This record gives sequence, structure tokens and C-alpha cells, in this order.
Amino acid sequence: MSLRVVGAGVGRTGTMSLKLALERLLGSPCYHMLEVFQHPGHADVWRHAARGENVDWDALFEGFVAAVDWPAGSFWPELSRQYPDALVLLSLRDPEEWWESASHTIFPSMRKSPNLPPDWKAMIEALFTKRWGADPNDREASIRRFNEHNARVIAEVPRERLLIWRAGDGWGPIARALELPVPDEPFPRANTREDFQARIASHAAAEQ
Repeated sequence: MSLRVVGAGVGRTGTMSLKLALERLLGSPCYHMLEVFQHPGHADVWRHAARGENVDWDALFEGFVAAVDWPAGSFWPELSRQYPDALVLLSLRDPEEWWESASHTIFPSMRKSPNLPPDWKAMIEALFTKRWGADPNDREASIRRFNEHNARVIAEVPRERLLIWRAGDGWGPIARALELPVPDEPFPRANTREDFQARIASHAAAEQ
């Protein structure tokens, strides 16, 4: 099985909702950062990838038909080459809104999780120092990197392969790009800021 969708958008651009939507459309699992928690050894694979080492992408994505969110979104050049028939889906969000969301969810969770396993800490460090290239504590640098990331995707992915999507666009553009019928149900809405913060609080309480 090869990926039919390569998500090029970074975290906090509706990627959890996209995961659920793609699973509904394609009928098979979509890879997301949550999968790293559930698959021992995957954090090490992403760390190696961030360092520029060779990775067996087919083995990593075995059983998955799509990949969205970090870390996969940072590797869209490699994944789009590995899966040349895949749709490249760039999920976008207003840069200021993205920073406001990320700075209250993803970024503080990395700083305030002392009990993260060593392989996770190593993966996060490699991703941000080797791949993302911006200090998550630095608002201006993070927004600049966010914009650079998105601009590169738009500039380099052939138009016929690229779908630019925002959360308000719903099912239609994705279903049309994949030549699938639009489901007769509301588009998923998941992992809001409140959902994220509640999940982190639950994990922290369980660790005590």
C-alpha cells in the first residue's frame, strides 16, 4: 500500500480533522503525530530522517493511505518523491492564528513535558534544530518559518498535484481531488485548543 495523500501542512492547521476526514474518504488509516505515540520505534525513525539519514518510508507507512501533521508535513519533498502519484495536500491557516494556536498547545507541551521518553525528546530536538529551523519560543521566527514552509510547497509542487485547503473548505475540494463522492455528513472537527489542552492535562495527571 502506498500513500494516496501527502499532507504538507504543519500542526495546528486542522490536521486532526483532516486525518479523520481522509480516513472516512479512503477507508484506511491516516498517519498523524498521534501514531508516533502508538508505534514504538517510530520516533527514532523520524529522528534519523531529520538528520538526513535514509529511511524506509514504505515500512514506516505500512497500512496507511495518507499522512498529515508533523512530523510527516516537514518531509513533504521526500514523501512526494517517494509517492509520485499522491495528492499533496497543503492545509493552511492565517499565520497569526496559527501562532496563537501553536503557542498555546504544541509548543508549551514540548517545554512542559519532562517525562517524555528519551527517544521522543531526541526526535523533537532533531526535528526543530535540523528540519524546522525556528525556535518555537520565538514568535517572529516561527511565523516567518511557517510562511516560508507554505511558500515553498506552493512554488515546488506541480499544480496538478497540489491541493491548498483551509478548514472552512470542508469535504468538497478533497473529495473532488481524490475523485470520490462527498460524504453526507458534517466535516470532522477535532483537536480544538480546548481538546488539546485537556488531553495534555490528562496525561500530566496520569504521570503523577
